[in-house]
Amino acid sequence: MNPLMEGFEGVLDPDSFEAQLVENLSPARLPRHVAIIMDGNGRWARQRGLPRIEGHRAGVKAVKATVECAARLTIPVLTLYAFSSENWKRPEREVNTLWGLLRQYLRSDLATLQKNNIRFDTIGRTGELPRTVREQLAKVTRKTSANTGTRLFLALSYSGRTELVDAFNRLLRRERAVPVESADIEANLYTRGLPDPDLLIRTSGELRISNFLLWQIAYSEIYVTDVLWPDFRGVDFLQAVQEFQQRERRYGGVASPALHNG
Repeated sequence: MNPLMEGFEGVLDPDSFEAQLVENLSPARLPRHVAIIMDGNGRWARQRGLPRIEGHRAGVKAVKATVECAARLTIPVLTLYAFSSENWKRPEREVNTLWGLLRQYLRSDLATLQKNNIRFDTIGRTGELPRTVREQLAKVTRKTSANTGTRLFLALSYSGRTELVDAFNRLLRRERAVPVESADIEANLYTRGLPDPDLLIRTSGELRISNFLLWQIAYSEIYVTDVLWPDFRGVDFLQAVQEFQQRERRYGGVASPALHNG
């Protein structure tokens, strides 16, 4: 039996499609970091004649399912693009409701994060968030800080360009002499100390990276699915990882002749 199945014991029917996906995965080739652009909440609601907020509410279920699947699969790092800097332009009522859903998620799922040994944190300009949200985020971050499993990051008030601006400003404040090296920039990103995403997933079929982790995804494998985020579940996550493992990663180099001749 594939050792990865241990994480799904008692959860998956051994004869299910999901179990087959897990069985076929290579434990040695799991992505170290998966980043997800969660897109399609509004479209999901519109297709059902519902207010946009119902799409966001349904999207929380997708977050729970995806986070739990990643933890069971022992993915080291999972980063979810939850709220961009541009999202502040949305109607105030919608933004406030989003913060309410986030607080609700943090309160209701703290026990689940602990049970699955998940360490929670955030990236972005979180100082711009409402005080009550910052307090709840800090609480969950603190309470899960000793966990040693999957590291879950929510990107909040996040922009890839803003991240680079903040990184360069940190370098300038330190009066570092030029020239600046790549390592200097990486050491000042929000994601410093983390591996770059091996796999970037985008839902809803859109072919954009939407200002997300611009520096870090230089060599990420991109997987796009037509599934709208509220409908995304563990099986969709497993299919993305399966396709990732089928790709040949060259990082700008050339393929080994053995790979072509084998």
